Amino acid sequence: MPRDLPTFVFVGIKNCVVALDDHSGIEVWRTQLRGSDYVTVVWDGQALFAANSGEVWRLNPQTGELLWHNGLKGLGRGLVTIASSRIAGSSSDTMTAAAKRKRDQDAASATVVVAAT
Repeated sequence: MPRDLPTFVFVGIKNCVVALDDHSGIEVWRTQLRGSDYVTVVWDGQALFAANSGEVWRLNPQTGELLWHNGLKGLGRGLVTIASSRIAGSSSDTMTAAAKRKRDQDAASATVVVAAT
């Protein structure tokens, strides 16, 4: 989420996804899903996903509005786990955290070598 927007904690519980304000704990929005009580929630740095009873939803993280839904037809109604190929907080013009750490470590090592000579 852009830095000028509020920071939320996303909770999956009893057929719902709930957004809580990170600072106050106050409920900001609530979206009810179809299906069972257990709700899996994943925030990948850009998108908010929720799943239960063999179905997956993408929600607008600011409002809880449904962006899309996939019933995963033919796969049953069991628990769903979710993973994203997106790296949290990444974009095409930023370096991944691991690459930045490596670059910083290499730069620090080079500085130590130069200082020692």
